[in-house]
Amino acid sequence: MRRTGVCRVLKQGFLIAAAIAAVPVGAAPRVALASDVFVERVGESGRVLQPASLLRPGDRVVTIVTWKRSGAEGSFTVTNPLPRELQFQRSADGAQEVSADGGRSWGRLGELRSGGHVAAPEEVTHVRWRIITPAREGRIAYSAIVR
Repeated sequence: MRRTGVCRVLKQGFLIAAAIAAVPVGAAPRVALASDVFVERVGESGRVLQPASLLRPGDRVVTIVTWKRSGAEGSFTVTNPLPRELQFQRSADGAQEVSADGGRSWGRLGELRSGGHVAAPEEVTHVRWRIITPAREGRIAYSAIVR
């Protein structure tokens, strides 16, 4: 399933919304975002990614966010609110920051404190990446588990 800006997948009576937002930092590059949501299945041929059409609790979901910029160069931030039905697992590059309080405070998973303790993956509410490369396009991938 591919959508630009917001990707919605209706699964087992709940709505999963992977809202992607680009927030410019410094210079204001124009950034186009698209996201593809896949489910990881294990079969006879090993692990494969299939377009998300039916999700079950315990399924691993892989979201790939593609960004393409035009206009001014500069850094920007991609922020993804994580739907309540998903538990963040990890990002492909590990450069993400996470929030456990709706985006008010940020840090690295394993270091971010929430309510007097180190935040656990199931507490993550938002994920963000700071894009500082001069490249005109790129991809970000992360995985989550359906609760």
